[in-house]
Amino acid sequence: MKRLLAILLLVCAFSVPAAAATVNVKNLDMGKNVQVWYVEDHTLPMIALTAALPAGSAYDPKDKPGLAAFTADLLNEGAGNLKSQEFQTALSNKAIRLNMTPTRDYLVISIVTLSENAKEAFRLLGLALTRPRFDNDAITRVRAQIVAALQQEDEDPQDVASKGFMNTFMGSHPYAHPINGTTASISRINRNDVRAFAREHWVRNGLKISVSGDVDPETLKVLIGSAFGQLPAKWAPPIPPVRHMGVPGVHVIPLHVPQPTAVFGLPGILRSDRDFIPAYVANYVLGGGGFSSRLMQEVREKRGLTYGISSSLDTLRKAGIFAVQVATRANAMQQTIDVVRATMKDFADNGATDKELADAKTYITGSFPLAFSSNSGIVTQLNSFQRVGLPIDYIAKRNALINAVTVEDVKRVAKRVFNPNKMTILVGGSMQGGPARTKPLPGGGKPPTPAQPPAKPAAPKTAAPAPKPPVASTTAAKPKEQRQPGSPAAAAPANTPHP
Repeated sequence: MKRLLAILLLVCAFSVPAAAATVNVKNLDMGKNVQVWYVEDHTLPMIALTAALPAGSAYDPKDKPGLAAFTADLLNEGAGNLKSQEFQTALSNKAIRLNMTPTRDYLVISIVTLSENAKEAFRLLGLALTRPRFDNDAITRVRAQIVAALQQEDEDPQDVASKGFMNTFMGSHPYAHPINGTTASISRINRNDVRAFAREHWVRNGLKISVSGDVDPETLKVLIGSAFGQLPAKWAPPIPPVRHMGVPGVHVIPLHVPQPTAVFGLPGILRSDRDFIPAYVANYVLGGGGFSSRLMQEVREKRGLTYGISSSLDTLRKAGIFAVQVATRANAMQQTIDVVRATMKDFADNGATDKELADAKTYITGSFPLAFSSNSGIVTQLNSFQRVGLPIDYIAKRNALINAVTVEDVKRVAKRVFNPNKMTILVGGSMQGGPARTKPLPGGGKPPTPAQPPAKPAAPKTAAPAPKPPVASTTAAKPKEQRQPGSPAAAAPANTPHP
């Protein structure tokens, strides 16, 4: 019976209730300082919720980075009278999916449940938030899991480069340290630390909640009240402002690997900036558009220096970051850096062509409705909009804002955001290697040639991939699901929302 419920829940979670154009988002009044958006849809007997609490890694004590993520990982490790195994069995018996994803600004919690089990799902979430056990055996077990994951990350060039980049780029700001902390800091965290953090940051003020599915507003009020109504009505302390970003130049963290990873970065722009939408479109042309992007054409297709390269605009509450990620051979890293710089300079100087802009608009507007193809997708999107302060009617306006971007807009923001002169570059690996290959990587096109700006942008070859997680999110703790009794913890990356 439990297996049948789980299968039904999975089918419901990925079924298509509505497209973006038909999603009717409403506000639910749950009192001052709590924002609730919901979509009522009785097509399927399921409910999805995503909630964000002001409990991200930016709130970690300076000497204990990783505390927010550690505390979040304990959310499903027992509550009230239910020990860890009993709590997870209670979730499993009702086929309730509970995930926790610590980010730099927020702790993002998601629940997917059949509507007939919604009362129990929300009750268990409320119990976990207000009466967490934080048992010593659970703390010991979770600590060991985190340390094992961190040790693996310390040998992975992509993780090393991403963490090293944020540490270098953000300097002394709390955004600089890894979301999961370090093996040394995790070993210093104790039960009193996690209890104090939960008391200070698992709070009602500043809550961002989105719900979609088989529920009416009156029932939803009761459900949300049972999950969040007993949280203390207080504010978490503010995240400090960002005073400075970037240390221009190339920085190397040595690793003995055949294929190092490089992260390039520049100060970006906040989501509230009027230039964000033009910059998002410009980034699609430069490096966010998969095989149609300038960087992919120049670095992979023409020179065979990598299997893939992408760029992103990351928006945190207190900072914006433009970043590029690429992996290549050690003996090709300098050439790759040169090509990226030259391509960015050309784009900053000249902007996009009419065709590039038209292609970008077509993909960006056309792919947007797909994000609303399930209840889980809807709440992921809505909550991402809530976290960056967008209005409730943004869905209806978004594609019109994209279509309003002009070639002149792209050229203006390209010059503002993508100028490579002050770029911070962090390499996880080495800049040295054996003789350079003359044969490109599979699918590569032409042999390596000297770095030069593109003479003419190439036409798209394939459809672009979905948006990729930005660099500031790549070191986020992986979302944690409740563990099935006797099984290892399952984890899956959250859907990347569209801006």
